[in-house]
Amino acid sequence: MAVNPNPAPGVPTIVVIPARLAATRLPGKPLADLNGLPMIVHVWRRAIEAAVGPVVVACGDPEIRDALRPHGADAVLTDPALPSGTDRIQAALEARDPERRFRRIVNLQGDLPTLEPAAIRAVVRPLDRLGADIGTLAAPTDDPADKANPDIVKAVLSFPPGSADLARALYFTRACAPSGAGPVFHHIGIYAFSRAALERFARLPPSPLERRERLEQLRALEAGMTIGVAVVDAVPLGVDSPADLEAARALLRR
Repeated sequence: MAVNPNPAPGVPTIVVIPARLAATRLPGKPLADLNGLPMIVHVWRRAIEAAVGPVVVACGDPEIRDALRPHGADAVLTDPALPSGTDRIQAALEARDPERRFRRIVNLQGDLPTLEPAAIRAVVRPLDRLGADIGTLAAPTDDPADKANPDIVKAVLSFPPGSADLARALYFTRACAPSGAGPVFHHIGIYAFSRAALERFARLPPSPLERRERLEQLRALEAGMTIGVAVVDAVPLGVDSPADLEAARALLRR
């Protein structure tokens, strides 16, 4: 996978944010109050600021759609029985883009209210410059606690010659990998797909390694799809608990 020095910024791109109220650790998370606004509104605003293309929120619940409407967000109500965020993205695309005008789709999780818009722009770079089917992000860490933490997913990367910020993903794991001296790369769960790659991925059944590691991206690798990774400086705060919510409030106040 050679690096293409000529990215294609004109490729029609859409950002889709799947969101639903069901959550085991923080029920109602998309509507959690962050300094006077629901969390999903903050995430939508970060996506708008990234300016990579129009932004659609794929809502699994009417309450999320209703919370977004006063802010002018484009919100699509999807079937709450859909089993995954990928399915909600597909449903939103069918509703908003039946003509298939958009050739790239960014899948942005709805629990990253402090995400830098530059990170959203970065996730499409592996599609343009590496020719990957899927793009995602990772940040290096030397922290021994991070390396040992199974809740932190590590991306095992291969860097093309001359590249320090774009790499090919060889594997994703909850274990500390690779072994030996040096950093590991903390995976950040934001994805960019070509339209064809998203449609193929949505048709694939869960794979053995996906089930074993509980990591959906392994389904793509086992099917022979390529995942490129843009390396960024820091991991954004993901809100999964009341403590995370308080931390996000403090960050946004700054």
